[in-house]
Amino acid sequence: MADSIRIAGPDDAPAVLDLLRAAYQPLREMGIRFTAVTADLELVRRTVERHTTFLLERDGGAVATVSVRFPWPVGERHLASYPFIHWFAVAPRLKRQGVGSALLQHVEDDFLRDRVKAPAVYLATATRHPWLRGIYERRGYQAFHRQPSSRGEEMVFLRKILLPEIYRDLEVAELKRSETEGLALVQAGAA
Repeated sequence: MADSIRIAGPDDAPAVLDLLRAAYQPLREMGIRFTAVTADLELVRRTVERHTTFLLERDGGAVATVSVRFPWPVGERHLASYPFIHWFAVAPRLKRQGVGSALLQHVEDDFLRDRVKAPAVYLATATRHPWLRGIYERRGYQAFHRQPSSRGEEMVFLRKILLPEIYRDLEVAELKRSETEGLALVQAGAA
């Protein structure tokens, strides 16, 4: 059982789609309509091409996946200025065996914290999902925002701080900038 983690390419889209369909079947049955639940091959292929998608493989077969969306592509909406983790899926036969945890740890620590130097990362899940929020909170994520999704599902957004010193400095600077810009907008509107 040799596990390896790599970044997926467009040719991996069918394997990613198979993982998503298998892993998200319980959500489909609950009526939760994340894009990962309803994705088709073309959407998966575009996601793999546009975002950084990881595959954990065991003995040459894909058994877990997760994608990271960065906040800089034009035309995409982002709640925070940090990478966003989405489409996390583990083959059902391997759940609760540490496979998903190993993949997330690689993405959070080795990739985002150590290579990209991302001060934080965030993700979202449906508020009515019975277990995902607890899994993420045990991994160090904390809720910071709630909002309805475009599909009518109330979502909770959770953030994990990866580099506390950098995060603190950037958050203070971002808050001051938004306050200054907000003041300038108010003054311009009053003129």
